[in-house]
Amino acid sequence: MRRLLRALEVPLLVLTPLVLGICAYVQFDQAALLTVLVAVVTVVVFLASYEASRPGLRQVVPTVVLAALAAAGRILFAAVPDFKPVTAVCIIAGVALGRREGFMTGALAPLVSNIFFGQGLWTAWQMYSWGLVGYLSGVLADHGAFRRRPVLYVFGFVSALLYGFVLNSWFIVGYVRPVTWSTALAAYAAGLPWDCTHGAATVIFLLALYLPWQRKLERIKRKFALADLG
Repeated sequence: MRRLLRALEVPLLVLTPLVLGICAYVQFDQAALLTVLVAVVTVVVFLASYEASRPGLRQVVPTVVLAALAAAGRILFAAVPDFKPVTAVCIIAGVALGRREGFMTGALAPLVSNIFFGQGLWTAWQMYSWGLVGYLSGVLADHGAFRRRPVLYVFGFVSALLYGFVLNSWFIVGYVRPVTWSTALAAYAAGLPWDCTHGAATVIFLLALYLPWQRKLERIKRKFALADLG
């Protein structure tokens, strides 16, 4: 079962946005609900896969703490639209702890913080999108992509745009009628200023947090002999 769940992770990460595209193409009436169900399945598989890996308490605690900090930061900056540290924290988690911890951090942060902001169909897509950012961060870190710090900051900005693109795509597919190139581009254009604000915020938080947090997380990993579960 553990191997099966792991084998499903990447296909589901790819399938989830693919379903969005298919629903947009066929103009499916219940696209909002169907695509949310697909996102939920993806998140549940990752949660089950993480649980099946039987992480110890000292392995779980750093991930939970980072998710809690991301959620708290989102609430703390609630008064400033799209200026949030969540994406930056997901990236730090993925780089320092591994791709699967990065996904878990991204998935848990909106689930917890939406107790304050309000739960809804969007929660599943926020969990998927921030989880994807954390997962990609871990994958790229494993391949040495962030040895040059400017690459990390560029990735941070692009990750915020990716998050916005996924959430905007779900909104378009689920709620914009008819879905045409003009209506889709109008919706993306309306969200672009907020996505750019999110990207700038991510870079700012990475500049402030990445080095001290990464050093502390590396010390924790060495002290407790933690291994990346990814």
